[in-house]
Amino acid sequence: MTDESRIREDIVRLSKSLYDRGYSVGSAGNISAAVDDGILMTPTNSCWGFLDPAKISKLDYDGRHVSGDKPSKEVFLHRAFYETRPQTGAVVHLHSTFATALSCLEDTNPDDCIPPLTPYVVMRVGEVKLLPYVRPGDEKMGEMIRDLGGRYAAILLANHGPVVSAKDITSAVYAAEELEETAKLLVMLRTAKTRLLTPNQVQELRTVFSGY
Repeated sequence: MTDESRIREDIVRLSKSLYDRGYSVGSAGNISAAVDDGILMTPTNSCWGFLDPAKISKLDYDGRHVSGDKPSKEVFLHRAFYETRPQTGAVVHLHSTFATALSCLEDTNPDDCIPPLTPYVVMRVGEVKLLPYVRPGDEKMGEMIRDLGGRYAAILLANHGPVVSAKDITSAVYAAEELEETAKLLVMLRTAKTRLLTPNQVQELRTVFSGY
């Protein structure tokens, strides 16, 4: 099996796992992964529970569709991560319930919308920036991500959902799951006095697990 074939199979397997566990519903969300000569992406209006590896969209590095079904209308969102974060090997965009809920709350801190509640959200996700709402499919979304200069591995799109990048597809999926579970905790704890990790504790995690 070639590396591209393996990545196609990984996209199908991990997408189905997310779908089966309710991280994606209907045809919501999109996943991409880098290969030697371009980017693989889940097709537009496809259901993650029933993907065909042969029909996954393939684009060249200039964003041109070269094979497979038509790619997601949000391809520019993914490309912005690949272009500004050279270490990116995959991008996962969910419409998951609790992260999306946080993106809709008026008092969510746009500069730190997933505060350091647990060590694993620090290790796997890092700081998360909330970007202003634009309609799905609007190329301004990609421009806003480029304007961040690669400083964030994950963002929240206001009233839309999370986007997470990582070194490979498995890491990106794990990070997206961690973000969603942390968002769930944050929503559950909104009315409670909450103890966050201290700046020193966060820095220790970043130092010890920099390559996690």
